[in-house]
Amino acid sequence: MRPDILPHHQETIDNLTREYQHDERFLGLIIGGSVAKGCARADSDVDFMIIATDEEYQRRIRINDLFINRTDLSTYDRGFVDGKIIDLSYLNSVAEKGNDPTRAAFDGAMIPFSRIDNLEALIHDITRYPEEERDKRIHSFYCMSFIQHWLMGEAERHRNLYTLTRAASQLSLFAARLILAENRRFFPYHKWMMHYLESCPEKPQNIIQQINQLLKDPSAQHATSLFENVKHFRDWGITDLEAFGWFMREVEWSWIDGVPPLEDW
Repeated sequence: MRPDILPHHQETIDNLTREYQHDERFLGLIIGGSVAKGCARADSDVDFMIIATDEEYQRRIRINDLFINRTDLSTYDRGFVDGKIIDLSYLNSVAEKGNDPTRAAFDGAMIPFSRIDNLEALIHDITRYPEEERDKRIHSFYCMSFIQHWLMGEAERHRNLYTLTRAASQLSLFAARLILAENRRFFPYHKWMMHYLESCPEKPQNIIQQINQLLKDPSAQHATSLFENVKHFRDWGITDLEAFGWFMREVEWSWIDGVPPLEDW
């Protein structure tokens, strides 16, 4: 038992394992979510992925039944297990081309049972940070932070509430993603982003407080406080003109090459 897992969560995982480990329709069980990440509350559910055989997975696809949600396997009040049915092909696809949130879902993952050779190695491949893409990510996230900071001033000047609140959210997102990339951490999607940011050892002082302040009170002044803090955290090697040029080529003209939006990286 991992020391960061609460006893009632471990009991629920044990029940889940006993329920499916001898079921020939399933090849392996992966525990994820807050329990695997070591940040679960006492009332958190147990998230999992269960790997079906090809036949079982195709059957589930046909009947649109890819979820398992059960309360009878939990050992605590209002507890439940919440699972997705996947197949080995899905895991291979994630290892090859999965985006950040999909990969981050496997951070800290546990494998209570498996009949798949080298499943642990495959999970390791999934959670390996793409070092070969890091410089491009850092460049993109800095440029987008720069643009959103600039846009905050424009929105305030024009008294455009929609653009003001959206730019505040986007600046918070990409400033955080910049620091995550600096620390070689995946973007875990929005629910867990601040938790991941808090866990980064190398980050600008007070960035969490500045993001929260900007979101509570979206203003150009708060946007500048956050952006300047991030900008001067280190020399990113990007001029203002380069940031504007990047935005035109990679965002405004992204439709030309059909590349996915930056938020999907």
